[in-house]
Formats: sequence, structure tokens, C-alpha cells
Amino acid sequence: MARFEYAPAPESRAVVSLRSSYGLFIDGAFVEPVDGGSFNTISPATEEVLAEVALAGAGDVERAVAAARRAQREVWAPMPGAERGKYLFRVARIIQERARELAVLESLDNGKPIRESRDVDVPLAAAHFFYYAGWADKLDYAGFGPAPRPLGVAGQIIPWNFPLLMAAWKLAPALATGSTCVLKPAETTPLSALLLAEIFQQAELPPGVVNILTGDGATGAALVARRDLDKVAFTGSTEVGKAIQRELAGTRTRLSLELGGKAANIVFEDAPLSQAIEGIVNGIFFNQGHVCCAGSRLLVQESVAEGVLDALKERLGTLRLGDPLDKNTDIGAINSGRQLDKIVELAASGEREGAERWSPSCAIPERGYWFPPTIFTGVAPSQRIAREEIFGPVLSVLTFRTPDEAVQKANNTTYGLSAGVWTEKGSRILWMADRLRAGVVWANTFNRFDPTSPFGGYRESGFGREGGRHGLEEYLDA
Repeated sequence: MARFEYAPAPESRAVVSLRSSYGLFIDGAFVEPVDGGSFNTISPATEEVLAEVALAGAGDVERAVAAARRAQREVWAPMPGAERGKYLFRVARIIQERARELAVLESLDNGKPIRESRDVDVPLAAAHFFYYAGWADKLDYAGFGPAPRPLGVAGQIIPWNFPLLMAAWKLAPALATGSTCVLKPAETTPLSALLLAEIFQQAELPPGVVNILTGDGATGAALVARRDLDKVAFTGSTEVGKAIQRELAGTRTRLSLELGGKAANIVFEDAPLSQAIEGIVNGIFFNQGHVCCAGSRLLVQESVAEGVLDALKERLGTLRLGDPLDKNTDIGAINSGRQLDKIVELAASGEREGAERWSPSCAIPERGYWFPPTIFTGVAPSQRIAREEIFGPVLSVLTFRTPDEAVQKANNTTYGLSAGVWTEKGSRILWMADRLRAGVVWANTFNRFDPTSPFGGYRESGFGREGGRHGLEEYLDA
């Protein structure tokens, strides 16, 4: 089969104006941290320093929460919903206007391919602000009782895999309800949140409505420790989520957690196999597998397992790993050296425990953090690669014979965030969805997101929902 060769097609970095240093965004302005601390954020693809970023401490957290409380009581909550909606619409439009700048910055700081940040992250971020702007003056009709009240001040901690999108997921519904926010982005990916702060200034959002504190785990811990917060919303690892839950146990602070996952992507023998192959690839290799709902466990019916694996390996041979700013790139850089070490260690455990490892032939750049797309076959449910969240481009393949066995193996996990079912039978899709313990079940697709649809998990994947009408409830004192 003839294959086209791809010439490099890099997106220009000139559209992004990086500052040499960034302050904290508190009460509508960029300010220096109380103790003057800072850290560097780097490009995971090249290991170059992109900018120096302020490190928020406990004093900065106190300032930000006070600003949010003042804005919530005096300005944002009393404001008519229609007026709040205008600000959210304005933010959404500016995100669209600055889409290219946001996409390039996200790929620089995160390592994900530009076509993903350009075609998925940025448009979805704008869509969330548009969607919740429409809800701002309709809360009386959202089903939460007459005249629902805003919850108050929310502390929101987001991860590094979708920095801009996760910020939109959390900020937009909170702002629509009349609540205000203190947002803490991940240590390795602060830049798109800081550009979002500039967008809030451009949209003339009232000071204090959104405050952004950059920093490390200690900054997040200081935010969670504040007893004058009405709500903490966290997306990240199950381990940290459990620690936050213990910290807030017995307090009046409400909590929602969106944590890890080990999703099963289930392929039946009657599935549209060409479509399923693309869904498998998208399910685990999108964003280098840095996706909490990634389809990291492939369950294939025995009768078609060999053909599916052959086609999958052929498809993986066409994926291009390299420069995230190249518009031809399919697999970008791993977000950090720490995450790369975790992926390497878990992949090694798969080999030690007897699974067979395969990766396509691909050149690994000399600098940066990289891991090739990898498949493990002969995987037993007891092995670590089948149980633990790898959060990287690593797929574990298991087989099944009957639908009951598929359900049993899919539910054999401590997580419960998502699942995928591939079959031509609508009745089987409904039968499976009714039995799978997952917050989201996709049918003949995977990784489909929409601001109108709720997202969240069960068990060690957390609790609470983001997106849709359900996302409003998390920020209402109903």
C-alpha cells in the first residue's frame, strides 16, 4: 500500500507573546507573591524554559479567597443573571478570537499535538463558556427549586492534561450561578490559565470574580485548608483526591472529585471494525494517553481478536511522534519527566509479569520527554498494567467470549469513570450500558465530550458531575 510522506508543517510560535515572568492573578490584577517565590515552566518537547511563574503561598491564598468573597457578595451574586451571562458570552468570544494563540501556548506548555489543542481543547473551552452563559438567567428553570442561590466561593484545582479545558469546565458553571472562584492550575502547565486571566481582563470581568494562583502541591494544599471556602472542586489523581477528602471530612466545605480511571473499551465480533480501530486509537493515544477516561483496557471478543490486533498494529505504524507544534504530529511529548518515569516503570512491570510488549518503529527525539505508543497482549486482570492507571500511551489487551464475561472483566477495577462499547446491535449497547459501572458509556465512539452532557465517575473515580445542567448544581446552595 502506497503511503504519502509528510513534510514538516510547524505552527508558528510568533503568535504567542511569552512574558519572561508571570505574577499571580488576584482581584483583577497580576501581582507579586507575598514571599516572592517562583518556579520555571518548561516545554516538555524541548526542555527549554518558557517562563518564570510566581509561586503562591498561604498569604496569597488568603488574599485571593478574600477578594473572591468580596466580589461574590458585593458584585457578582447581586448582579442579574442576564448580566452575568453577557460576561460569559464575552469570554467565550474572546477565546474564539484568540484561539490560535491559546492553541500554540497549550501545545508549548503541555506537549500535546497542536491539532488536538486547536481542534478539541480550545473550541470546547469556548463552548463551555457559551453554554453556561445561556444558563445564567435561567437558573429558576433548571430544576433546583425556585430562586436557587449561588453557593459562594469555590476553590478549584485542575490537572495538567487539559489545562485550558479543565479551567473552562470548572469556571463557567460556577460563574453562571453567581459563585466566584480561586483557580489553581497544575504546576507544569500554568501558562494557558494565565492567558485566560488576560482574557478576563479583556472581557472586563469584575475584579475578584476569578483569581488564579500558580504554584505546586503546597499551594493546592493551602487552598484546600481554607475553611472560608464554600466548595472545593478537584480534578487529578485518586491519591490526592483521597487526601483532600480526608482534609475536608467533618467541615462545611462541599467537595466534588473527578479522579483517575481504567476504562474498558469493549469490541464485539459484530462491531464495525474499521471504525472500532480508530476508536481504540483515539481512546488511548489521544493526548499521549494523558486522559482520565482513556480506554486503556481493550477487551476484544476472542473470535476477532487476532484480526483486530493485526489492524491495530498496522494503524499504529502510521502514527507520527514528534514536535507538538507540527500539524502532522499524532503523538506529542509526555508532560513531565516525573510522568515519564511512572510510565516507564509501569510498562516494565508489564514485561516482568509476563505480558508481551509491542511498539511500532519510530524515532524518539533526543531532547524532551517521549514514550512510543505501546500495546501489551497476553495481559491478565491481576497484572499492574491492567489495574493501575498508567496515564500514558500504553494499551493493555484482554479477550472475552460472552457479554457476561465482558461485563465482569470491565467492572473488575476500583475505578468507574468511563467505558466504550462497539457493536452493531442497539439492544446489546443498552444491555451493556445498564451493567457497566461507569459514569459515561460511549457507544461506537470514544472520548466524545459536549458541554451539555454531564461527566463524572463512581468509586475511586470520584463523585459529583461536571458539564450539563448537573454541573450547575455543584455551585448552587439548593
